[in-house]
Amino acid sequence: MCGIVGFTGKGQAAPVLLDGLAKLEYRGYDSAGIAVKRDDSNRIEIVKVKGRLKQLSEKTDSGRAVPGCCGIGHTRWATHGEPSMVNAHPHCSDDQSVIVVHNGIIENYLELKEKLAKNGYEFYSQTDTEVLTKLLDYYYKKYQGNTLEAITKVMLRVRGSYALGIMLKKEPGVIYAVRKDSPLIVGRNEQGCFIASDVPAILKYSRNVYYIDNLEIARLTESDAAFYNIDREEVVKEPVEIKWDAEAAEKGGFEHFMMKEIHEQPKAVRDTVGSYVKDGRIDLSSVGLSDEEIRDLSRLYIVACGSAYHVGIAAKYVMEDLAKLPVEVDLASEFRYRDPILEKDALVVIISQSGETADSLAALREAKSKGARTLAVVNVVGSSIPREADHVFYTLAGPEIAVATTKAYSTQLAASYLMAIHFALVRGTIEEAYYEKLVGELLALPDKIGKVLEDKERLQWFSSKFSSVHDIFFIGRGIDYAISMEGSLKMKEISYVHSEAYAAGELKHGTISLIEDGILVVCVLTQEKLFEKTLSNMVEVKSRGAYLMGLTNYGNYSIEDTADFTVYVPKTDPHFATSLAIIPLQLMGYYVSCAKGLDVDKPRNLAKSVTVE
Repeated sequence: MCGIVGFTGKGQAAPVLLDGLAKLEYRGYDSAGIAVKRDDSNRIEIVKVKGRLKQLSEKTDSGRAVPGCCGIGHTRWATHGEPSMVNAHPHCSDDQSVIVVHNGIIENYLELKEKLAKNGYEFYSQTDTEVLTKLLDYYYKKYQGNTLEAITKVMLRVRGSYALGIMLKKEPGVIYAVRKDSPLIVGRNEQGCFIASDVPAILKYSRNVYYIDNLEIARLTESDAAFYNIDREEVVKEPVEIKWDAEAAEKGGFEHFMMKEIHEQPKAVRDTVGSYVKDGRIDLSSVGLSDEEIRDLSRLYIVACGSAYHVGIAAKYVMEDLAKLPVEVDLASEFRYRDPILEKDALVVIISQSGETADSLAALREAKSKGARTLAVVNVVGSSIPREADHVFYTLAGPEIAVATTKAYSTQLAASYLMAIHFALVRGTIEEAYYEKLVGELLALPDKIGKVLEDKERLQWFSSKFSSVHDIFFIGRGIDYAISMEGSLKMKEISYVHSEAYAAGELKHGTISLIEDGILVVCVLTQEKLFEKTLSNMVEVKSRGAYLMGLTNYGNYSIEDTADFTVYVPKTDPHFATSLAIIPLQLMGYYVSCAKGLDVDKPRNLAKSVTVE
């Protein structure tokens, strides 16, 4: 969850650290800190603040107050220990010989803490990171300054997930990076070497990055980076070229990253679809599934978290209807704990924007341990999930900075459509003419998404009017229920409004008792076959005093007899309706958040990439 940056080289470290942390603040913003080896002494200076990175920048005069060419930095999302100065990273040993920043959770830290206390160590924070730091100090002194041996001993003793940036007073100009189940990358240029939790932090400095694998160590100096396994054997790595434009990680004139990324959805969907459609035919050869394997599939298991899970729900409707292939959708956080029974010829699909989501990675490993084939739908090349999956479907959303996903969600939907159409043709469940029609509709989606974005002023007015609302219900049937789930999540994430999504037919089974005068109910009606049934549900809630917002396709103007406010989206094939109908709901969440004066890009208690359980 937290963000790590490190630099050692010819220039000043602190400004680089602050710049990198600014790109990673979406990963956590409870506190922030840096540690820099000062040029004018043997001292390593640690500066920490509770709160946003801006306060750290002000405290250090944008880094100028902390001169030095080697340093590590951290922006925190609290797990163990409340947000505070003392719990902020970096943490150090009592004599400041060992300094550590950490992303992850050490599961056996209490056991380790007890052992260290018996050896005379005292603790000042509530964090598992301080325990890890002093464990490293213990082994560093035990093995008389053999850093690699000390680090590997720590790796063998701790249970849990971690990405570590380490500095040692007796090794000036050197940074160690260590990883287990939490992302960490290394970059190089002519000025020095970098570590970071994610690409945007170092993209302006280097386009060639090295992905540290599980249970590996990197040793960075001003001029070189060396990699070692847990047996302290050197490992040869090849860099991966990052093709993102550096400007893609900037706001580009928009007030918030979220609004910028909402407007980037036409391009993201066009790029993703365009990379797999050649001359009107879907080409999934890069995914690596043969036609025979697709025909032999008995079932799909889609496993994901958050918005990606909602993609899975929508994909289930599409895949089952087109390809006639049974689909189960699981929350990744529950999948492995229910000891799933996987069919012999099944395919487990893991959906993750970052490719580092802890629960999704654990689910992938559970599936592989049971002998199932796995396919990853991910946005970040070289991340953990695609490296471990049997097959990979890359989306082309580019960097997504706002905590609330928008364009990554849209590209994941596009990926599910592409697979469903292709699988349907291969399995013989659709005719050629319908296949061509579906591909044509898919290619038209980006322009239609752009059309929806042109109507955002009405949504801004409506959202401002209801910015003080305390409860919102989202209802729909079929695919519209999947849309409602994502719309509700967007409202919760960034507006802090209590919202719930319900299958409209379930209202009468208890939920309708919560409807009272003035409560806002958002009704999604894009599925023509279900329009009248959902309309009847609208009448039910309106008769109990609800204020109704209707979201439907152009042409369904009869809805205005029931709805108090209506938003229309262009018609498309019903299977693809999610891609259009979600746009107004993304905008609605955004505008409610803005009207309430909230931090849209950095909602409280949330971080972009959930890399801990």
